[in-house]
Amino acid sequence: MTITMPAAPAVEPMNGSASSVPLSSPVPLTASIPSAPSAPSAPSAPSGLSAPGFPEEQVRARARTGSAAVFPDPATYGAHLFGPAAAHGGDALDRTRIVPPVFMPERLEKLIDLAREPEFGDVDLTARVGGFTARLPLYLSAFGSTRAGSGDLAVHASRQAARLGIPMVIGENMVPVHGYRKAGDATRSALRARVEAYLEAAPDGAGGIVVQQSTEDADSEVWNLLYSDPAFRPLLETGRLAFELKTGQGAKPGLGGMTVVGRAEAEQLARRFTVREVFGEDAPRLLRCATPGTFTEEILRQQLRFMRNNFPKARTWVKFHPGRDIDRAARTAWAAGADAVTVDGAEGGTGWAPGVFLDQVGLPLAECLRRIGRPEGCLLATGGVWEGGRAVRALALGATAVGLGRAALVAVDEDPEHGLERLVEALALELRLLISALGKYAPAALAPDDLWDPAQGAVPC
Repeated sequence: MTITMPAAPAVEPMNGSASSVPLSSPVPLTASIPSAPSAPSAPSAPSGLSAPGFPEEQVRARARTGSAAVFPDPATYGAHLFGPAAAHGGDALDRTRIVPPVFMPERLEKLIDLAREPEFGDVDLTARVGGFTARLPLYLSAFGSTRAGSGDLAVHASRQAARLGIPMVIGENMVPVHGYRKAGDATRSALRARVEAYLEAAPDGAGGIVVQQSTEDADSEVWNLLYSDPAFRPLLETGRLAFELKTGQGAKPGLGGMTVVGRAEAEQLARRFTVREVFGEDAPRLLRCATPGTFTEEILRQQLRFMRNNFPKARTWVKFHPGRDIDRAARTAWAAGADAVTVDGAEGGTGWAPGVFLDQVGLPLAECLRRIGRPEGCLLATGGVWEGGRAVRALALGATAVGLGRAALVAVDEDPEHGLERLVEALALELRLLISALGKYAPAALAPDDLWDPAQGAVPC
């Protein structure tokens, strides 16, 4: 097998300092996040985006009301007797219970440190996510080149993620599908539109941008383009640019990206992608398929070594689909120097995929985390995250941070200006409530013994 690597980039000298090319006006980094307005001043009608099988209505409610959605309607106080809701199915991660202990030595330590009883507001949610400082143990997951993930919704999500001080991942095939322009070009670039929106709102000292590359991206030398583009110099100089090698995704493990395109667009993309008439010979739409790439342990090590050597100012991330050997893949990546390993559980996905893959292929996120066990580096988890309970479970099973994909797009569809911020406001409150209830005051303090799996009668790990 011959592996062709992109040529090393010709990089212009970078003589400017971070202070001479600021990302934005200084914004102080604190343990809290800025509060979004309590209600949209002029709500925008949803675009028609839907998320079958996902708690869409709950996400939209949080996008409208923020932290108020964490609690029952206050108008029912004194009139309703509240208890647990009827048992629901959910997946293995959702069925796991969060179990606070009776004796809490870490709470005692916090009490002594504060000289008062600790409160949930004392939980510090700041985290190091793949080499970046994040105000929360969250990041904006990759959307890719799909219509929903590369249009205006994605730009609004980028801007809000920046204001929240969390990293943003830009998915694969953005350049091969939508093209790329440098400053001064008249044509619009979907990738540059997202980057520019993020840079306009990014606070100093927090967040970062991660750009995926797949097989077709490598043919277009996407990382070389970005690394040598002066517009990315502020990110490089402040250590807030990462490149992510994508080996797969939760929605369709073992397959490359897929989208639906019109016939005219299909003719343009046929040079780079496989285009098939699966919807009928006379159908106006065709299926565009990307290749998944071929990986062995040695190929992965070589790819990560190439990334570190050729792009030394960029962080090195790698994303895996929920394969049965996920534990070996993660260990291989960390040993090769990856700054972050992203595991996309079978519950994940914002794009187009065959129904049989969505329903029957890949390990659930809980099983991925169980197999990996104690991580040897930064572990990022995605797949069905939208509220604090699922996030806490993933963090307790070893994740450093969790990603928001469908939830982010639905929230921004509900309110393009502040929907994601309100969703995160609610999630952050739940994180603080849950972590403090466990007698702990940082996400990194969570551990598997904070959970109980009723199916096993013991902790999941």
